[in-house]
Amino acid sequence: MARKPLILDIKGNSLDDGPGIRTVVFVKGCPLSCLWCHNPESKSPEYEISFDAAECIGCDACLETCKEGAISRANRFFIDRDACTLCFECTETCPSGALSKVGRDMEVDDIVGRVVKDKLFYDNSGGGVTVSGGEPTMFMPFLSDLLKAFRKENIRTLLETCGMFNMTAFMDLIYPHLNTIYFDLKVYDARDHNRLCGTDNAVILKNFKYLYNRYLDGGVEVLPRIPLVPGMTDTMDNMRALVYFLKELHVEKAELLPYHPLWQEKNLKIGLENPKTFDKTMAEWMNTERLDECRSVFRDASIEV
Repeated sequence: MARKPLILDIKGNSLDDGPGIRTVVFVKGCPLSCLWCHNPESKSPEYEISFDAAECIGCDACLETCKEGAISRANRFFIDRDACTLCFECTETCPSGALSKVGRDMEVDDIVGRVVKDKLFYDNSGGGVTVSGGEPTMFMPFLSDLLKAFRKENIRTLLETCGMFNMTAFMDLIYPHLNTIYFDLKVYDARDHNRLCGTDNAVILKNFKYLYNRYLDGGVEVLPRIPLVPGMTDTMDNMRALVYFLKELHVEKAELLPYHPLWQEKNLKIGLENPKTFDKTMAEWMNTERLDECRSVFRDASIEV
């Protein structure tokens, strides 16, 4: 039996994940391990536990509840995740919500029931539902059923993807039920992609070429998106290489995603070690001047951003 994904979150009234007013369904699990991942809680497909120090009121109820002794203020991340059995009894005891379970088991009908409530807003704004992550294509049979259910309700569908998937299965299970694809292109050089994202990008580039050529032939809309990460994806060498790649495919429009440092706090909440967490260059929002420099590389090549 095909595995179901855990649902990380369902967020309504989104204006940043596609046209119009949208609801975004975030699934848990991703084949990449990007150093700057803005949703680090979406990397693992398994349940996790989160601790938000800012919400903790210091009642110590969780310390008394934990049978494994995995919780201590002496622990760097408050929870010893090697000792934690993910029973989640502490999350039920915590009165402030500082401790929480990351990931929910939901059926297709449950998700659609949440999304369809806002259909009037989608219809009036040209919006719809966006399925994001993590990487939704890790769970193609479930994703296919979910997209079919949305389309049955006449809700427009958009997929945000890192592009690392089997194209044969994608074309069979996913492609027929999409209106739009937002396709992330992070790093062009294969060695740099492996170093920064944990895997080679040959499949990603091949998949983008195929889907964009289908779009040019009247298929599903495909929009390339480039996250701008200081010193990693926003270098002039990477920008120019991506522009050359896109121009060869006659791409006329791309979206640049300015860097923000909010992911760092998320890493700490789920106890993830990341060498970039305390890097000073990663602690600031991208300034307008740097963003304009990146935009100019694309605009000089007549690619709208």
